[in-house]
Amino acid sequence: MIDVLIPTYRRKTGLAITLASLFGQTYRDISVTISDQSPAADRYLNSIEIETILKAFEFRGVRVQTYERTVRRGLAEQREFLLTKATAPYVLFLDDDVLLEPTVVERMLRVIAAERCGFVGCAATGLRFLEDERPHEQQIELWDGPVTPEPFEPGRLPLHRHLVNNAANPLHLERQLVHGEETLRYKVAWVGGANVLYDRQKLLEVGGFSFWERLPPEHAGEEVLAQFLLIRRFGGCGILPSGTYHLGLPTTVENRTHNAAALFDEMVREAV
Repeated sequence: MIDVLIPTYRRKTGLAITLASLFGQTYRDISVTISDQSPAADRYLNSIEIETILKAFEFRGVRVQTYERTVRRGLAEQREFLLTKATAPYVLFLDDDVLLEPTVVERMLRVIAAERCGFVGCAATGLRFLEDERPHEQQIELWDGPVTPEPFEPGRLPLHRHLVNNAANPLHLERQLVHGEETLRYKVAWVGGANVLYDRQKLLEVGGFSFWERLPPEHAGEEVLAQFLLIRRFGGCGILPSGTYHLGLPTTVENRTHNAAALFDEMVREAV
């Protein structure tokens, strides 16, 4: 049902932790595909740590594919490459620097199957901000009824919504709002690409990440643009509890001068 797609770059420890938490998920009908663009001297897919976890997946019957790709053309191209390897109804893009609670994938799948929207995301919480309470950033907009498309127009995106995903806001909101075993759905501008489950066909219908050719290799915001397009056509949401924790590793995208989200207006006009 789910192809898990993991782009990785110079994060052996982060990838090992991410894979271990994926191995511990209650939902198991998955495949795992990893694309590594680390320099040749820094590659680690054949290291004992990673190899052991991948063999454990295979012993369980999970299909595992790994790729080492020498030419870096940016994260959008890396995501598009991974997407071309997927065949399942849903694709989970998982970054190599997160820790997942055991029921996260199961809950995400339950929501996207019920809502039939473009994506469901779990914001990655920064636990180092746990004591940093930010009420001014916690103005969450819960979905009342089904998740529906929101036809954002160029220049009128609700960018303020991203604030609820900052720092430890998802955990603080979970404490305030979530009761028992319920899962809350909320409106988003985007959910950072650390842990996002997409309807594969819907993602392909808005072009996937094929826009990578319009971008220089050093860019950011590729998942933001894809989610803008999906929300506009199919709807999308974040969920609480997020059950996703950021490992706090340094970014591998230091140059953020070029933001893929700037292509949104142009792509919307082209689609009209």
